[in-house]
Amino acid sequence: MININLDWSNSWLIAIILNTILITIALISPKKLLTVIGYFHSWVLGVIIWGCLQWQGYLVVMFYFFVGSGITRVGIAQKEAEGIAEKRSGVRGPENVWGSALIGTLCALGYVFAPVPWQQFFLIGYLASFATKLSDTCASEIGKAYGKNTFLITTFKPVPRGTEGAVSLEGTIAGFIASLAIASLGYGIGMINIIGVIICLISAFIATNLESVIGATLQTKFDWLTNEIVNVFNTFIGAIVAIFCTYIYLKTLSL
Repeated sequence: MININLDWSNSWLIAIILNTILITIALISPKKLLTVIGYFHSWVLGVIIWGCLQWQGYLVVMFYFFVGSGITRVGIAQKEAEGIAEKRSGVRGPENVWGSALIGTLCALGYVFAPVPWQQFFLIGYLASFATKLSDTCASEIGKAYGKNTFLITTFKPVPRGTEGAVSLEGTIAGFIASLAIASLGYGIGMINIIGVIICLISAFIATNLESVIGATLQTKFDWLTNEIVNVFNTFIGAIVAIFCTYIYLKTLSL
């Protein structure tokens, strides 16, 4: 893995100034991607990520946010007509912000406070969490919009598009491309090496499919198991799988 070189002397000041400017612009913009309170929570998220991982980590979360928001609007009219669209026509609230980014934020904080040998584990966990979430978002939204044949992941029986736990070929391909995009971005800006890219792809694939299993088996049984809570579990699985794979890889190298 590759650790990024950080200079924390000005990171937090830059984080506060930059995010304040960006959120102010977003609030006065006529096109809203978040609710007002959602923008406040995204400000907190942005400050933490830049403060911990500087521009590299910030670029990853911004890439996720804009691509994820754009994908949510694909086929929005059709999805709303079928009653399977995201609430508020895809406009995100604080629950969406932290459902998607809580695990990534904890990994970013872990990178700052962990001893040097352990930093690489939190770094790969950070990238894998967002690779997983973007994979899940793209798989779900593209599957809802363009899935020709959707099957329940636990039984492989045909089910309507938008069913919890449903998967489709179109959605699966979109999810893989999404995780590849995040992993490639991480590679391009020097956060991970090629092994890290492969680990992110594996982690995102496993976590996204396990999220579908959770949706098919548990989500409809428990009212507290909202999409946002499931997203936390989803990204946690992605991060943990990535950290475990990294540990095994490094252990193998040391033999």
